[in-house]
Amino acid sequence: MKFTTLKKTDIRISRIGIGANKVGGHNYYSNLDEMEGKDFIKEAIRLGVNFIDTADVYGLGRSEELIGEVLQSIDTKREDLIIATKGGITDSGGTGKESNNKPEYLRSALEKSLKRMQTDYVDLYYLHMPDGETPLSESIGELSRLKEEGKIRAIGVSNLNLEQLKEANQTAEISALQSGYSMLDRSVEKDVLPYCAEHEISFIPYLPLFNGLLGGKYSVENPPVQTYLGAEELHESLKKVDKLRAIVSDKQTTMANLALAWLLAQNGVDAVIPGGRRPDQVRGVMGAIDVKLTQTDLLKINEILK
Repeated sequence: MKFTTLKKTDIRISRIGIGANKVGGHNYYSNLDEMEGKDFIKEAIRLGVNFIDTADVYGLGRSEELIGEVLQSIDTKREDLIIATKGGITDSGGTGKESNNKPEYLRSALEKSLKRMQTDYVDLYYLHMPDGETPLSESIGELSRLKEEGKIRAIGVSNLNLEQLKEANQTAEISALQSGYSMLDRSVEKDVLPYCAEHEISFIPYLPLFNGLLGGKYSVENPPVQTYLGAEELHESLKKVDKLRAIVSDKQTTMANLALAWLLAQNGVDAVIPGGRRPDQVRGVMGAIDVKLTQTDLLKINEILK
């Protein structure tokens, strides 16, 4: 495993982490096996991953509870793991879709997360989603106070546009931004990613495999049965995927590992957090760390993707 330092901190994170939205995330995914989910986390740790990402809304707290159970069942010391979670989306009505960034809510949400994960602190705590009402200065200000109290070690934000990110970063030191980014969704390259690189904010992409289209299973001839993409966008995306197969073959890797390695090669991206629900899935992405992309490779990929 390779490691880097979370910006504005002394926290060392593995460049390949794991996303735990499918570990207990019953409100988003069906037919989840909780024992398999816990084994997914244990296998990642066994393979050298120390960076685990979750949120209180995943399973309305169940993901955090399962992570807490794993922390209590393994020999790895708590201080050797970097746990990231998020707050700011409520469980109102069981949907987990309503945002609340009020300081008192964020403090309460963090306390509940700590209890579920059976830990005294969170290494990286994200404001999950802006609520459009609470000034970011108030929300981030509260996270700064929680940091001073030792309950969080670093402050992150998620799903912010450039202006919101600037506002947050003026209030307190932001160490990480989490936002959607992949070979098939490069919108953050316009302004958000360059800002992160310039202002020492670790960019952590979510949906690095673009909802599975970059997992290697799908092609123009074999598209997914269900997708939120329109027919034309899906077709164009899969055409790019098919063209990338020549590079996958040349690098003797997999489509997923190529997609993750490409992200890690982008300026500002410090780690990737692919999700999964079974141990074999985490084993399948570990090879991304060994994929070497030359400048020529990156130009070829860019020509395909543009």
